[in-house]
Amino acid sequence: MTRIAPSRGDVPARPRGTRRLRASLLAVVTASAALVGGVAGSAPADAATRQFRGMNWAVLGDNFSTGPLVLHGLSSSDSNATVRAKANAVYDDLASTMGVNTVRLPINTHTVGTTWWNAYRGAIDAATERGFKVILAYWEDGAASGGRITNLAAWNRMWSTVTYTYGSNPNVYFEPMNEPHGYSSAEWRDLAANWLSYHYSAVPGRVLVGGTGYSQDLRDVCNDSRFASTLLSFHHYAFFYSAMTYDAFRSHIQTRLGSCASRAVVTEFGAPMDNGLNYADANSTDNFVRHIRAMAQVMRDNQMGGTYWPALGGKPGTIGYDWYSMFSLSGGGTALDLTVRNASGADRIRYAWGDTVGGSTTSPTTTRTTTTTTTSRSTTTTTTSRTVPSTSSTSSSTSAGGTCAATYRTVGSWPGGFQGEVTVTAGNAAVNGWTVRWTLGSGQTITQIWSAQLTTSGSNVTVGNASYNGSLPASASTTFGFIGSGTASSPSVTCTSP
Repeated sequence: MTRIAPSRGDVPARPRGTRRLRASLLAVVTASAALVGGVAGSAPADAATRQFRGMNWAVLGDNFSTGPLVLHGLSSSDSNATVRAKANAVYDDLASTMGVNTVRLPINTHTVGTTWWNAYRGAIDAATERGFKVILAYWEDGAASGGRITNLAAWNRMWSTVTYTYGSNPNVYFEPMNEPHGYSSAEWRDLAANWLSYHYSAVPGRVLVGGTGYSQDLRDVCNDSRFASTLLSFHHYAFFYSAMTYDAFRSHIQTRLGSCASRAVVTEFGAPMDNGLNYADANSTDNFVRHIRAMAQVMRDNQMGGTYWPALGGKPGTIGYDWYSMFSLSGGGTALDLTVRNASGADRIRYAWGDTVGGSTTSPTTTRTTTTTTTSRSTTTTTTSRTVPSTSSTSSSTSAGGTCAATYRTVGSWPGGFQGEVTVTAGNAAVNGWTVRWTLGSGQTITQIWSAQLTTSGSNVTVGNASYNGSLPASASTTFGFIGSGTASSPSVTCTSP
């Protein structure tokens, strides 16, 4: 959504964020298995969404535009090959610094189907070819559109092109509209349901329907049976509301998720990353810190995935970049480099995704009054809602080796594939680096991994720590996950440490 770009020290109003296919093609597309929360096809209702470890890559100046969308770091003169090279440089750094495996990219009617679209697709294809998931989200064509679609025919033509191109790609997800705040709840739900009916080459399990308002309330959409097989897109920012305590934020977020946290993806959430805020401080009185920590805890409790806003791009204001942006961009040509702006902020996002981060506590030891204020569009009365973690049926085996132990579990499975997770735990002494080994079952291969480095030799798997999770205090744990092809199994895993 739009906001007024803040001057330094101001309280921000966060950056903001054609035909039906033949029935024969539909049959092929809907028969393909789509990975959604560890299950296939169009039934993700009981699955967590933790496999979405993502970032938004946006236009510098925001994604609301009456022209083609040229992402931060790209140039409108770039060819498809150049866009691919730049995108791969960005994705390399996203993966190596934070274990990112998902990118949310904007589209509009001035981008899709144009000459720029031919080049822009390089960013989508580079992501999917490396195993990343891509969420393609429609931004209204200009902020003055007021949260409504200005040209429904053009919108449908755009989506027909996109779903025809990527409908059979299991790594591409579709978000019909970002922040549909110009519609009433009933209007938006009817519009989204009509989109599902019209664009039926988009498998429902790979569609993210936004909540009402600024996608900040899922309850009406969650309770609408027309969306029972879709994922849901959820946004939450501190500046949406009056300042709150940490506990109030947690309750507020959980309430607005309704009963659908298990299939919700937090496609936008963020806070300042360039002014030294300490997101590791459980007793901070800063409203942004409280909000990010509360959001991270709700996501972790519910095993929810999310895409932070933004990695790059957004509203530059008077400082030349969006102060919520997680990364600074340097380099030139296709040699782009990303640097994390705030390590404690990056750690808190990884914590939200399920990683073990240092020895920080998850909740404040005391409740304090808030000293930082935020702008408010509306004040909403909240009610207490208990957090119910989403669990999956798993099998596990544990084996200790050296000074660490590893536990393997199957998070979910579907015909021809599965998602696994390994937890590494230090022994009575700290470890500085770890390696996990196991043997693949017959017909198994690993197609994607995050938060670790993979080496295979035949059926032998060797997984080493990533740059950010190799050092573990005594008794501390970290996790890595992967996607495999074949039939899930319960192998014996070993862990060693230098």
